Amino acid sequence: MNVVQHSEEKLRSALVSKLPAVAKLYSDYTEGERRLLEEGLHPGKRGSLFQPITLHSDSDWIVAHPEEPQDFEAFYRDPHRKTPDAGHSTIYIQTIGSFGDVGLQTDRYVEWLRDYCQAFFCGLSVELLPAVSVSETGCSFRVNSSSHNLQILTGDLLRFLGKRKPKDAFCIVGITMIDLYPKDSWNFVFGQASLSDGMGVFSFARYDDHFYSRNYAGRVKKKLQLRQGDYSVFQGYYTPPITSTLLLRSCKTITHETGHMFGIKHCQWMNCVMQGSNHLEESDRRPLDLCPICLHKLQVAGGFKIADRYKALLRWMEDDESQLSEAEGAAAHHSAVHFHKPTEAFNESRLWLRSCLDRLEIS
Repeated sequence: MNVVQHSEEKLRSALVSKLPAVAKLYSDYTEGERRLLEEGLHPGKRGSLFQPITLHSDSDWIVAHPEEPQDFEAFYRDPHRKTPDAGHSTIYIQTIGSFGDVGLQTDRYVEWLRDYCQAFFCGLSVELLPAVSVSETGCSFRVNSSSHNLQILTGDLLRFLGKRKPKDAFCIVGITMIDLYPKDSWNFVFGQASLSDGMGVFSFARYDDHFYSRNYAGRVKKKLQLRQGDYSVFQGYYTPPITSTLLLRSCKTITHETGHMFGIKHCQWMNCVMQGSNHLEESDRRPLDLCPICLHKLQVAGGFKIADRYKALLRWMEDDESQLSEAEGAAAHHSAVHFHKPTEAFNESRLWLRSCLDRLEIS
């Protein structure tokens, strides 16, 4: 295992900038906010809130995909970066295909994702568009020759999202439980985006713990003959059960990919949800939230108070998950099903947020 180390001077320059006009943005933070952000100048130090990136194999993202690190100055001066404004301040989420058996739990899962994004991208509105079936997208599809599961074509989905994108959208994010592929020569892709158009589509299919096993329930019969345009194959197609781990992985993915819409590139400074990942093990090692450098980028784009954002995320994790409307409560009672937001996998993040708020509140 190798550790990615940067000097304090390099990290300070990446966070603040040496250009006076850009550095002034940093001086606008409160003393508590600066104290929190500057903990990132010593990642891995005993008691620090932030940790260095660790590389475990040559297949990890930084090794396999060398990129120029993006410091705050490069982000801020990027002429192609898009920033929310009064006329484009809503993140829209479009679900594609089934997210499980129709009912309260499926609806709640999507709402939990929406509410998490609302807290993460504090200050912006996050809305759910009406769900669409795979057939409504008109996309091409196939059976993967190796994993024997159904896949849908990302390019077709992006074209569909372009037609669905509301005029007041900052961006539109398509999510699906069906595996994706970008072209015939590729095995699969977790997602694909058009940053210039503010669109992306991402799959949670491979976040099922059993996806890579021979007993994966989404494998289709080898003799199945597909006909393009006949979407009946997706009726009743397997979707992974909604678990705490699946919810955690989904929250990481949707915020990571939406973060790219703000012009935030893959993080190479320290442990951060904006790190690239080549495989599930590496994705699981990423924390749920942003490092100080990427947090500075998002804050300048969104204009929120750091403490307000952390409190919103903490509320999402700690709110009484069992609260249902009267109609939902009656339905749950009759079906003998009680829906809690499964946040057990978020315990480490919950403690981390509390520590962050403690640092901010020290006088």
